[in-house]
Amino acid sequence: MRRVRLWALLADTIPLYPLYALLFADVGLSDAEISALFVVWSVSCLLAEVPSGALADRFSRRGAVAAGGVFQAAGYLLWTAFPGFWMFAAGFALWALGGALVSGALEALLYDGMAAAGQAHQFTRVYGQVNALELIAQLPAALAATVLFAVGEFALVGWVSVGMCLTAAAMALRIPETPPYRAAAAHGVVQGGTVQGGEGQGGGEPDGDEDARSGLTLLREGAREALGDRTVRGAVLAVALLGSLDGIEEYFGLMASSWDVPTGLVPLAVLGIPMAGALGAACAGGLRDAGPWGLAGVLGAGVPLLALAAWLAGPPGLLGVAVFYALYRAVLVVGKARLQERIESTARATVTSFAGLGTELVALLVYGAWAFGGLPGVTALAVLVALTLPYGLRRPAERVAALTR
Repeated sequence: MRRVRLWALLADTIPLYPLYALLFADVGLSDAEISALFVVWSVSCLLAEVPSGALADRFSRRGAVAAGGVFQAAGYLLWTAFPGFWMFAAGFALWALGGALVSGALEALLYDGMAAAGQAHQFTRVYGQVNALELIAQLPAALAATVLFAVGEFALVGWVSVGMCLTAAAMALRIPETPPYRAAAAHGVVQGGTVQGGEGQGGGEPDGDEDARSGLTLLREGAREALGDRTVRGAVLAVALLGSLDGIEEYFGLMASSWDVPTGLVPLAVLGIPMAGALGAACAGGLRDAGPWGLAGVLGAGVPLLALAAWLAGPPGLLGVAVFYALYRAVLVVGKARLQERIESTARATVTSFAGLGTELVALLVYGAWAFGGLPGVTALAVLVALTLPYGLRRPAERVAALTR
């Protein structure tokens, strides 16, 4: 999985990340217009999320990850060459398509590859490391943003970001890909000692109908599992709610700027937040066996710190946000791992995309909460998310026991 880790570093070493909200403000957009752009982003993701997962399952998850980088580069190109509200909106639509292609495909690519190697039980640890690297990449991104902005302002930052996206796309094409039917068979061996399931049996070759399976068939299969299986549905809901809280990341730069941090220092000032998140993600393996109430407690422990940061409304408040983000990222990784463990079909990217679809739906509430209530509004949503985790992340055996009592 070395190439996955390298891809994770490249894909998020994007100098525009810490500065693009400030780019919007520099062009003259209001807070309401900036939030409207985030809504465009989310709505575009809503439209692309599930179909992109089915396409990844049907054709190539590795190819979907690579295509995601190309679409993201195209969006940044529009922002850099033609800055303005409508081009920002178009760029967000392209970025949304790219993100949708990656979101379900990456986890499916990684999990099936590990299952085929008999390492599915290590997914939480490895996926936590990948998440940590994605966040650590913001360190070189922030340093590059500071230097590039000083040399060539937003234009240079934008063009370098386009190049980094294309470099990540090229690396994605070098990630090994295990066909879903083979991974499903290998996973059956890992879980039960014998191969369970039809695809991949008899020497690892697909059965006669495998090549004829259409994206629509996979879409229906994924929908049945994501929405019809009680255990999977609960995990999909939990991951959707957890993932939506990551929308707060879009406001780190604006938050620091409004808390009297000079614009030129914003990238460095907020750097501690993703680094804390990386630490939390890297330690997520330690929570692999935690119960649902324990996970809710971990997330809930960070909520008072977020509230304190909102009350301080100054540079010291960034520390509270960082600690909350670390706890949140650890719980998010475990939640996503619990979802992957419960998926049994070969439409893994499609099922995961349903969680992504839910994330984008709930993210609209996060953006609205920020627009009307700022950080206190997002804090209130975090409380609600923590309260839902005992249901969504309850282990299957616990769910059966609850139903029979």
